[in-house]
Amino acid sequence: MRVASLSLFALVLGWAAHAVAQDHDAVKPVPKDGNWMKRHDAFNARIKMGNVDLLFIGDSITDAWSGPGKAVWAEKYAKRNAVNLGIGGDRTQHVLWRLDNGNIEGIKPKLAVIMIGTNNAGSGQNTSEQIADGITAIVKKLRDKLPETKILLLGIFPRGADDNDPKRQLNMKANEIVAKLADGKMVEYLDIGPKFLDDKRVLSKEVMPDLLHLTPAAYQTWADSIEAHVARMMGEAK
Repeated sequence: MRVASLSLFALVLGWAAHAVAQDHDAVKPVPKDGNWMKRHDAFNARIKMGNVDLLFIGDSITDAWSGPGKAVWAEKYAKRNAVNLGIGGDRTQHVLWRLDNGNIEGIKPKLAVIMIGTNNAGSGQNTSEQIADGITAIVKKLRDKLPETKILLLGIFPRGADDNDPKRQLNMKANEIVAKLADGKMVEYLDIGPKFLDDKRVLSKEVMPDLLHLTPAAYQTWADSIEAHVARMMGEAK
């Protein structure tokens, strides 16, 4: 009996420790105001129109498919009934709120591509483990709300000049954790970060002028690097 009691105590203690570990802002859905809410409402209006087979979910790096990545988007994704759900400045908690408030309501996309988390690192408020918690919560929410939708989870892109950059280190460690979310069936993990770096893992300003946001050529690299996965996961590959 004593052994059983100790085992139960350890189980409860472990659960409590896990709960405390996740009690942070990266997993607590929260909106913004002003223009952010207008963008959110515009997304909802588009979603209500239906005809959505492919989602891109993220922050300003995803948002800029409508800027520097516009030509590549038109070539690669417009014909796939793709919708861009990226908003500049978003952290994991903002995406979680959007997913709860209309951004995926009433649709059954074939695939969702996620790339989120670098603003959690940039805020200086979250550890790698907390960033990973936020990404995990997003993946879980998508699986719960869109059970027929496959997920291509991208590793957070490199930022900063090299691997010594503290924010890049946060992202790299978060990537190591969320890579384990791949289940071999509905969720795949893909890190295309090395595609943006040279052989010494240095990030050039020709690729990302501010060492964070992509040039038009880098959006082409992004599209080319995920194309085989997108085609297969959407059922296009023969």
